[in-house]
Amino acid sequence: MIDRLFHLFERSLAAVLLFLIGIVAVIAVAELCFVLYLDLISPQGLLLGLDELFEVFGMFLIVLIAIEFMSSIYMYMKDKSVHVEIMLLIAITALTRKVVVMKTTEADALYLIGLAALLGTLIAGYYLIKRLGEKESEPGDGH
Repeated sequence: MIDRLFHLFERSLAAVLLFLIGIVAVIAVAELCFVLYLDLISPQGLLLGLDELFEVFGMFLIVLIAIEFMSSIYMYMKDKSVHVEIMLLIAITALTRKVVVMKTTEADALYLIGLAALLGTLIAGYYLIKRLGEKESEPGDGH
């Protein structure tokens, strides 16, 4: 009885999270459309400045992160397991967004080295998990 109640509670929380991240994704897309519209009707016309481009790319990455979160929550609800590969992709995307929108003149060298090391570690972890998955799915040679 307690297991069944906990399972229902867990699924309910995951459904609420899925709904909320869906709302966030829709709001982020609407805001992206609005910002892009404002940038395009600006006196510069169709030419976006460097700051506007970085802002738009950062907003695209926010939408992508929201979609990845939705996928992760949905897969958790479906499989009852956390997919490390997807979580690493979310972390890589979030860190990449941070790098894209960051003003490098305001960051010190040690901070940039730390970001690079963190991004390299996440990419290496993703590579290893993908490689492990490929090896597990290969047919054995019978030994």
